[in-house]
This record gives sequence, structure tokens and C-alpha cells, in this order.
Amino acid sequence: MELEKRKYPIGVFEKPSVITAQQLKEWIKDIAQFPYILKATVAPLTAEQLQLTYREGGWTIQQIIHHCADSHMNAIIRFKLALTEDQPVIKPYPESLCAELPDSKNFPIAASLSILEGVHSRWHALLQEMKALDFNRTYIHPEYGKSFRLDEATGNYSWHCKHHLAHIQLALK
Repeated sequence: MELEKRKYPIGVFEKPSVITAQQLKEWIKDIAQFPYILKATVAPLTAEQLQLTYREGGWTIQQIIHHCADSHMNAIIRFKLALTEDQPVIKPYPESLCAELPDSKNFPIAASLSILEGVHSRWHALLQEMKALDFNRTYIHPEYGKSFRLDEATGNYSWHCKHHLAHIQLALK
């Protein structure tokens, strides 16, 4: 399988030209279900299997799980900032460097699975209560030099969940 396909097994996120209420509802459902799908996928894995990678130079399954916890903790904070401030500039973090830290490479996955369950539970509750106008609110991502609307960010994080589940499935093949 070619490198690009392994790196992006479901393709890159493409924002629809119009984000419908139905599309948003599906993305919110993806975010709600992710921790449970992830946990069911990785629960039977051995310590050795958690060290498998989806491509040469890619993260291990263990690192992917810890990365998702890091990323999604940041995500809910980005949403809260956008809902409480006028176009906040969010703080990016060095994902690749964080994935190399001891708590990502050597720490059991149970803590990150618990974090994901808690974060996604709260995030889902927040998303469910947001009004249509709330999804128009934005944050500025300085790495990309642009504003992201919360409806687009919801879609991007839905994609992110599926993207990393696909990485785990690739690693297990």
C-alpha cells in the first residue's frame, strides 16, 4: 500500500460546501461513539500488539491512543474558548513531539481511554446543547493562519476519530 494511503487511509478531511444540520448530527454522533469503538477495538490487544505501527515511521497503536487523548482534550478547550470569547487564537501543540514523550510511548493506555470517555461525554453534552448560531462561532488557528468555524471543527474531529481508528485497523492487518 502506498505511503500516502497509509498516512491518510480514509483520505484528508474535506469540508462540505454546505454543512447541513443532518451532517452535523452525524458528526456529533461520531464524536459521542468514538471512545467506545476505540475501547472495543483495542481491549483484546496484547502489549506487543500495542507496539504495532500502521506504516514505517508511523506511531504505534499505543501512541495513537495517547495522541487522541491529547488532541481531544485540546479540542474541547478550543470549543469552549470559541463559545466564550470572540475569535480566540488557540494554542497549538507539537503533536509529533508529544507522541515521543514517555507518557505516550511507555504508559498504559487505560488512562487515555478513560480520558477519552470523559472528554467525549462532556464534549457530546456540549455539542448537543449548542444552537445553530453557536456552530458559526470561530477560533483562529495560528499554524494555519485562518479561522475555523465550530461546525467545520466538529466535522474535522469526527474525521480525526475515524482517521486514527483506520490507522489502528491498518496496524492490526
